[in-house]
Amino acid sequence: MTPQLTWTREADTLVLAGELDQDVLLPLWEMREEAVKGITCIDLSRVSRVDTGGLALLLHLIDLAKKQGNNVT
Repeated sequence: MTPQLTWTREADTLVLAGELDQDVLLPLWEMREEAVKGITCIDLSRVSRVDTGGLALLLHLIDLAKKQGNNVT
């Protein structure tokens, strides 16, 4: 099965679902600034797998949100 990653906004929460895998990160990477705008929480409860590329993206999203003035949990 091909890994997939989806993301949605629920109020001030970015909800990630599927696999945070380097093979599927490009669409989220391209939308990263818009995806984290105004978020205070990243919900990973629906993530089934994370590789090192996914972890790097997650850390980058948190850093980007903090640079926008948001505290992210």
